[in-house]
Amino acid sequence: MFLASSFAHGFAVSIALIVAIGAQNMFVLRQALRGEHVGAIVLFCAAADAVLIGLGVAGLGTLLGQAPRLQVLLSLGGAAFLAWYGVGAFRRAAAPGALVAAGGGAALALGSALARAAGFTLLNPHVYLDTVLLVGSIGAAKPAAAQPVFVLGAAVASLGWFCLLGYGGRMLAPVFARPAAWRVLEAMVGGIMLLLAAGLLLRAAGLG
Repeated sequence: MFLASSFAHGFAVSIALIVAIGAQNMFVLRQALRGEHVGAIVLFCAAADAVLIGLGVAGLGTLLGQAPRLQVLLSLGGAAFLAWYGVGAFRRAAAPGALVAAGGGAALALGSALARAAGFTLLNPHVYLDTVLLVGSIGAAKPAAAQPVFVLGAAVASLGWFCLLGYGGRMLAPVFARPAAWRVLEAMVGGIMLLLAAGLLLRAAGLG
């Protein structure tokens, strides 16, 4: 019962944070709609979350909380990456003929898709502040025997969410059979990325 409650606690904390609309989720959804490398991206994102949560429980969260300068650097790097991708999304939305019904532009190679997934995961300060610092500190407060179970619960929540987003997102494919729908999606992606970048810049200014 004790270990089951630790698993449920890790699952609940993780799912509460990961479901929020963010850069990583938008990228996974976009790739799901395009039908490109969905399995590899889902596995990468879920595995990265599991590793980061484990590191947070092991003590990295405490270290990060004591390093405001590192948080500033992460925020600035993340803002630059999100702004670059956001501008690219707006360009795809605005360029005549850039979006096609089959998937919104040229296909990404597996390496490029995973590189972008890594960028949205590892260059996003929210991943460290939420996944490592917040989830990690909650898990670290549990007894040593319960910590691996807490991490497992959080990792299962992450895997389940990305599977739902990656494979469930395909159900929306008929809606995006028209180029106009892709233009709307790319404009939404661009707006969200730029808003997130602005938020990171404000965070960096507050930490500096």
